Amino acid sequence: MAFIDGKTMLEHAFKNNYGVGAFSAHNVETVQAIIEAGEEMQAPIMIQVGQKVIQTVGLEPMKSLIDWYGKEASIPIAIHLDHSRELKQTARAIQLGFQSVMFDGSSLPVEENIEKTAHIALMAKELGIGSEGEIGKIGGTEDDITVDEKDALITSVEEAKTFAEATNVDYLAISIGTAHGMYQQIPNIRFERLTEIAKEVSRPIVLHGGSDVPDDQVRRAVQLGVSKINVDTELRQAFINGMREYWKDNNNDIVLANATQAGKEKLKEKVAEKIRVFESQNYAKAFFKDEKVVTLR
Repeated sequence: MAFIDGKTMLEHAFKNNYGVGAFSAHNVETVQAIIEAGEEMQAPIMIQVGQKVIQTVGLEPMKSLIDWYGKEASIPIAIHLDHSRELKQTARAIQLGFQSVMFDGSSLPVEENIEKTAHIALMAKELGIGSEGEIGKIGGTEDDITVDEKDALITSVEEAKTFAEATNVDYLAISIGTAHGMYQQIPNIRFERLTEIAKEVSRPIVLHGGSDVPDDQVRRAVQLGVSKINVDTELRQAFINGMREYWKDNNNDIVLANATQAGKEKLKEKVAEKIRVFESQNYAKAFFKDEKVVTLR
């Protein structure tokens, strides 16, 4: 099956009340682990290319890497550009064939955020790929971008509705109590606000800061309209811990592939764990049966 557009993928999840894991990739092993876990669980997946890996590896090389390992996959995969703050970069991702893109204008004045996000959403729609925008500021640090807790804002129903209608994005990232990174205390998702927003915008909601959120909260959020859950920090943590454990027992082994393979296995376990929480396992089969699904190769 391989690559399909993010809009088709998330609309299916939205209608069937399950969540798609949007897993951030950083190198060969993380790409392999995400795809292999998805294959074993027969779950549709998004593979995210974030700003840090763009700085270190590059946008086009990372896209080519995922293309290479995903081309023979038997599950639906959407490659997603995460947290782009530049129109030029977002447009370039569209040119390269990303199946989903996010323009993050949440740090901009609302009017400018709407204008730029609408521009990207229109471009994406014309080419049949998915678009994501963000309204409200999500706290924490991701890819060297930090939003202080005091500056994080819970998205109001009115601004979510206005933003969604004005931009016509396919899926909407909102701030409802999660944060990027690991939590110092148990997060408190604002379920009442999520319910109100999901009802008003009538499209898939994106949960950023999905790492370390208690499973019961994630499951409830999915039932209330969250269709895309971003996971990055827990994956990086699993990969590093896997390497540490390997070197603890094999401290004289300087074969790099042995250590990175140990990290890959731990990350793969974490992806499978998240897929079970999101309840997306076995939904890959639904895309094969649905004649309306258009594959992008």
